[in-house]
Amino acid sequence: MSKEVFVAEVKRIVGLMRGGDADGANAAFGSLFTAPLFGEQRPEDRRQAFKLLVLAKRSGAPSVTMLDAHRAANEPLEALVAATHDPEDYEMLGVCRAVLGHPDEAAVAIREGLRLERDRNPQSDLCGRLMTRLSSL
Repeated sequence: MSKEVFVAEVKRIVGLMRGGDADGANAAFGSLFTAPLFGEQRPEDRRQAFKLLVLAKRSGAPSVTMLDAHRAANEPLEALVAATHDPEDYEMLGVCRAVLGHPDEAAVAIREGLRLERDRNPQSDLCGRLMTRLSSL
């Protein structure tokens, strides 16, 4: 998947989201995350795509398509975390696991992200977000 194709697909998904087609956007996210060449994109580009799904504000119970998209995101998120050890990536992995109904695994990821971020900048907004996420599990 070339960078141009990747960007075009992400823009298409954003259009689906803005147009109110949550199921279509979720299905497209699932396809994107499981595409063979998704992992070849730069970490920062993959991170942006994950943020659109995993950190989106939502209410109510997750739909079947949202759960499917999070299942598709879980493994590539784990790969991103293993490659970057970025606290924000740990946050997304924790949120993804929480949505999928694995609060203990979510807490492990969020705690690790919090540990890393406290070492880097204990006063950051990310530290506050991670502590809030941890307390809500």
